[in-house]
Amino acid sequence: MVINFGAGPAKLPREVLLEVQKDLVEHGTSGMSVMEMSHRGNSYVALHNDTLALVKELLDVPDNYKVLLMQGGGTGLFAAVAMNLMGKTGKADYLVTGSWSATAAKEAARYGTVNWVVPKQDKYAGVPAPQLWKLDPEASYVYYCDNETIGGIEFDSVPETNGVPLVVDMSSNMLSRRVDVKKFGVIFACAQKNIGPSGITLVIVRQDLIGHAMPITPTIFDFSVIAKADSISNTPPTFIIYVMGRVFAWIKRHGGVDEMYRQSLVKSQLVYDVIAKSDGFYYCPIDKKVRSRMNVPFRVGGSNGDEELEKQFLKGAEALGMQQLKGHRSVGGIRASLYNAVTVEEATALQKYMLEFLKKHQKS
Repeated sequence: MVINFGAGPAKLPREVLLEVQKDLVEHGTSGMSVMEMSHRGNSYVALHNDTLALVKELLDVPDNYKVLLMQGGGTGLFAAVAMNLMGKTGKADYLVTGSWSATAAKEAARYGTVNWVVPKQDKYAGVPAPQLWKLDPEASYVYYCDNETIGGIEFDSVPETNGVPLVVDMSSNMLSRRVDVKKFGVIFACAQKNIGPSGITLVIVRQDLIGHAMPITPTIFDFSVIAKADSISNTPPTFIIYVMGRVFAWIKRHGGVDEMYRQSLVKSQLVYDVIAKSDGFYYCPIDKKVRSRMNVPFRVGGSNGDEELEKQFLKGAEALGMQQLKGHRSVGGIRASLYNAVTVEEATALQKYMLEFLKKHQKS
């Protein structure tokens, strides 16, 4: 049996896949597949609205926020956030702690002045202390990425912005822990890492931030257009939204966000414990305080990694059915992604293999 530790498109709950398989040819009593339904027909609109209602329930979204389903992925939202919010002052603060927040800052600079809250770094290993941040009081918003998928850095608290709207990319840890939505102006997450298949981005935006898009903003990226049409301003990826709704229902059935959080701590600790007790054979470069629960990067054979050992590690893992453990090409090494759909049993299997590999190769 294959165990998928990929960073995205990532593992979906098997229970959901079987449910979708059963429903694929004919959804309910509709007589057709969701893929065949009119996006404005009653059958599709009902499941579309159910999907929005489920995420509002799971995250306890306040009434003064709108939930949007947008296309273009996280990369599209890098531009959409800037075009919808930066027009207020022409400035924005970006708290860059990894590859994705750096990419977002670069995109935003096309539409206004971007202030890097902390100096650019050659390597990302943690989150600089708030005392070192240089926030611009004139910024239209402050942006950060809650969990950097490539580097394995996850914030342990919500940044304080002194009243400036806070924007967060939660693509790789959405619905894995409780979120106080009221602290944010915009929350967004592309689905393919933790909440569904690729092709849709979940956006939660405070209503007072809607309606201020720059004139250059494409209609498909305008929050006000999407909100007014309940995310059906054009043909949405209907089947993907249906599957995402099934994932939301699965989370609800299995204890909600709090249970996802509990399991994430168990799964990630299984791997981090092996690293900590390996006497340097396994090495994680990230500060312990902000090590991600979702994406665990590590090297094999010391702090710089032994490429030959890492190849052997990956080959051995694949022989056991453990797939997509290779680290991102920009950082190398190994990366285990432990999203909601990855079970504790699967994380335990990885732990067992790491211990066996350590015993076989560690120098005496």
